[in-house]
Amino acid sequence: MKRLLWAAAATVLVLGLWQALVSLAGLPPFILPGPGRVATALWKNRVLIADNAGVTILEVLLGLVLGTLVGAATAIGLAASASARALMRPILVFSQAIPVFALAPILTLWLGYGIGSKVVMAVLIIFFPVASSFLDGLLTTPQGYLDLARCMGARPGATLWRIRVPAALPSLASGLRLAAVYAPIGAVIGEWVGASRGLGYLMLLANGRAKIDLMFASLIVLAAFTIILHALIDFLATRLQSDAN
Repeated sequence: MKRLLWAAAATVLVLGLWQALVSLAGLPPFILPGPGRVATALWKNRVLIADNAGVTILEVLLGLVLGTLVGAATAIGLAASASARALMRPILVFSQAIPVFALAPILTLWLGYGIGSKVVMAVLIIFFPVASSFLDGLLTTPQGYLDLARCMGARPGATLWRIRVPAALPSLASGLRLAAVYAPIGAVIGEWVGASRGLGYLMLLANGRAKIDLMFASLIVLAAFTIILHALIDFLATRLQSDAN
């Protein structure tokens, strides 16, 4: 309840500053509409926004699940093999040196304007945080746990799954928290490059038609979804950490 009160207070403060900026600076609606105008646009276009939001939410959730699975599997594979780490780590770092915006047109060309290219974009943008965080946790298992497993004659595979993976769950939880924030970014970038539905597409459409209030309404819906998704992932990650401890 205390966190909800602080969140409500922060929301009221932001809205107040927003309205004060619009009123004091005398900004026209096509530059920066006020909160009231955006709320009106949100209500009038609620069906249109909800329809496009459903597409983006589906893209984000699919990308989050697939990215987490691929990232976690990659981390486990690298933790199990020193040779794989030596070979793949430079490739992983190099993959992050390529701007995501540069990959979006290529993925759209290969996979088309449908949901596939957006899901892949979300997977690519969250893969590295999940894999990197989980791998760090797997490689920093407390030495006492490993010594105990060695004394009891545990095989490397059993040590990995029964000791190193459970001990690395808090690190995986940290990666999931980042993924919850990054996944919507990947989906929206894909929609900006080429799409016929989604919140990113709707924002571009509204901007092209000078409907800035609709663009802000779509942006607020996207931000609200991201906050809710992060809160849910944070709750699950907290439970994951408590179970690991």
